Amino acid sequence: MKNTGGTEKQVITPDIRPFIELDEKIKAELLNQVEEQGTVIVHCSFSAPIDISIRIWNSTFLVDRVSGSKSQLLHALNISYAPHWELVKAGTTKRFILIFSSLPKTCEVFDFIEEVPDSFGFEIYGIKRNSSDVYNVSINDSVF
Repeated sequence: MKNTGGTEKQVITPDIRPFIELDEKIKAELLNQVEEQGTVIVHCSFSAPIDISIRIWNSTFLVDRVSGSKSQLLHALNISYAPHWELVKAGTTKRFILIFSSLPKTCEVFDFIEEVPDSFGFEIYGIKRNSSDVYNVSINDSVF
């Protein structure tokens, strides 16, 4: 995440969609993956209090609190991958979906950790596992 008030150069991909609309074929394919491969889907929202740029790193994991096992990020929908930045305008909410490899069957609580080389990685601790392995999180809670 980067405050756009600075003088650093950045690549900005404007977000013009207010919410994620997936075609029915893609939805069916994602649901099939969840059932067959045991993937974990995390619906994320980020409400921008100021103009700010965000992105997701491939080094984003779900970490089992007990075993330390890491579930890998497989796909990110509606958000730019690092090193590209995406502007989120003040007063708007950016919604995106992250798809991870499965968590261990014994996992009951996990953390959402974006391992980045600066101090601005997204982090959400203590997410309680549910039977569907589909979650909704507010990224703001980890940033501001």
